Amino acid sequence: MSQIASTDWYRAGAHGIDIRVRLTPKGGRDALDGIVALADGTSVLAARVRSAPEKGAANAALEKLVAGALGVARATVAVASGHKARLKTVHVDGDARELSGALTALAESIGTRPN
Repeated sequence: MSQIASTDWYRAGAHGIDIRVRLTPKGGRDALDGIVALADGTSVLAARVRSAPEKGAANAALEKLVAGALGVARATVAVASGHKARLKTVHVDGDARELSGALTALAESIGTRPN
């Protein structure tokens, strides 16, 4: 298993962070599965939710999952792009430095996995 740099899958900005996520709806459980490398070499946070991809339910479940994992308010997390795609960008509003630290700790706890 190759180690993936933590900043490959998220980017800090002036008003928070953007996280690249590959979401599996109807995945049997709500969980963050690790950092994975895609075929093109980019890395993403792999996530799964029980919700079906209907009427935004899977996106809402993803936002709740990310908020809980980072310990931030649900209102600060939003799917910024990829609303109808498996590959999404999730924006978390807040202090980028604190959020980057939380993401680094999260990545260490969930690890990486082969795709």
